[in-house]
Amino acid sequence: MTNTTYEQLGDLKRRSILGAIPAKWRLQNPIPQADELRDVTGAYIQQFLTPQEIEITETDAAGITEQTTSGSWTAVEVAEAFCHRAALAHQLVNCLHEVFFDAAIEDAKRLDAYFAEHKKPIGPLHGLPISLKDQFHVKGVETTMGYVGWIGTFQGKKDDPRRATFESELVKELRNLGAVLYCKTSVPATLMAGETVNNIISYTWNPKNRLLSSGGSSGGEGALIALKGSPGGFGTDIGGSIRIPAVFNGVFGIRPSSGRMPYEGAANSIDGQNMILSVVGPLATTARSLTLLFKTVLSQQPWYHDPLVLELPWRADVEERTRALIRKSADGSPSLAFAIMRHDGMVRPHPPIARAVEIVEQTLKRLGHKVTQNLKGQGVIEWKPPAHQIGIDIFGRVCVADGGADIAHHLGLSGEPKSLQCIVGEGIPHMSALEIAALNVEKRQYQKLYMDYWNSTAEITGTGRPVDGVICPCAPHAAVIPHKYAHVGYTAFVNLLDYTSVVFPVTQADKKVDVPEPKDDFLSEIDKIVHEQYDPEMYDGAPAGLQIVGRRLEEEKMLTLADYISQEVSLHSGISQN
Repeated sequence: MTNTTYEQLGDLKRRSILGAIPAKWRLQNPIPQADELRDVTGAYIQQFLTPQEIEITETDAAGITEQTTSGSWTAVEVAEAFCHRAALAHQLVNCLHEVFFDAAIEDAKRLDAYFAEHKKPIGPLHGLPISLKDQFHVKGVETTMGYVGWIGTFQGKKDDPRRATFESELVKELRNLGAVLYCKTSVPATLMAGETVNNIISYTWNPKNRLLSSGGSSGGEGALIALKGSPGGFGTDIGGSIRIPAVFNGVFGIRPSSGRMPYEGAANSIDGQNMILSVVGPLATTARSLTLLFKTVLSQQPWYHDPLVLELPWRADVEERTRALIRKSADGSPSLAFAIMRHDGMVRPHPPIARAVEIVEQTLKRLGHKVTQNLKGQGVIEWKPPAHQIGIDIFGRVCVADGGADIAHHLGLSGEPKSLQCIVGEGIPHMSALEIAALNVEKRQYQKLYMDYWNSTAEITGTGRPVDGVICPCAPHAAVIPHKYAHVGYTAFVNLLDYTSVVFPVTQADKKVDVPEPKDDFLSEIDKIVHEQYDPEMYDGAPAGLQIVGRRLEEEKMLTLADYISQEVSLHSGISQN
């Protein structure tokens, strides 16, 4: 085995994933090529499922728990339905790294036995299947995080006894809540990429348009949930890794501020870097399901098990105050105010994303909300905070602080080429302690400038408060052409500021409507490159969503607002919220 190449090792692992899928769930006929059949959601995947499986898997997480906690559906029938659909999803778009369906069915049987004996659920997520990004450790299940060198090891360490029994804190809490864990989803090797590709499963495609990417780094989660192979799961986000896959696949996702969700015991890239912390957050098919997952994890009091989690339970009072503002606005009072950021000053969005911004803006105005106006009450003020270019420059330097040593080490375990991904830090010297300290000061100063700008909007909202949320793109494109992801500016600024952001679907690219206009006034060289990449025919059908950004630790408020806005948008866009 010492002479086995990384290609051979990756191929063995890839075949073992397929081999773990029961024969009865394997597709017998070749899948049509992407140029023949782009969209494999909806009717295409439904043809392989029974009516009962379709009913179960097309119910959102909140709806499923209503059935399983009341005994209307058994945990086993729900688990089997999602295992089947997840198996199909992987064969369609390469979205799974680990399959442990048998263990999931056994767990579901124990849940059913508990319900039969006690006539009550074990917890609020009783019988709910949950998928996990392949950073979370599950006992008896491998974690590769896309690295070939991690196959057969514990985070690259051979003969580490933790491999067989160790579980991440989030996993323990989900089990306590009654969730059924059944699969782990694909990620790009290194995690530091907006597309999901590695030398194990190859490329994870977008199920709504298989010519395009599912995003990254939680790309497998986004694709699986879009195919309804999971009602909800958990990813991580350091520069957009929850929000990019959520928006590319037309699902919901939240990037909370650091300290809300437990990260303890999860694998990571560049572990120990704490200038910008990676955070855990859920993805789901509906906003109310995000709230369910977020709220129930907090009910486990993770601050007693993860030293970095704040003792901050779900704040029902914040949720209710937000709903009260929504009701007040509906009565014609100026209670909520939103800002619109059409572009980030570096790259303008493609036509489908620009149209999504317009749809949301018009929806908010129709509902009677203030969309921040200038002092004379005329027109819409663009969200123009301290230059995002400054923030993205700081973000970029944080990512290369170790000179790429961590990533180079883990790729080197199997001899994987460093060109596999957009590897950060290649050829850059690592920073000294003094340089890191100076960078932290720059970050803090930028955060203060941004805070002051946000506070200043209280003068123009008409509500007596600063804007309640900023509506903006997550990326300049609806999904992305493979190997063309070039700009993380729309997501990474949120991570630098440690703000809260929730992604919601709005519409989808339409080649007949989203026609590019000739342009020669580019904001930057990257702006020109991204503009020239737009192809209405290729992007046709791709989801086009947005994010609502709130300030630090405003998860309850942003989840409530995202639910409200997305439901109102869906009434006029034709995009289903389940």
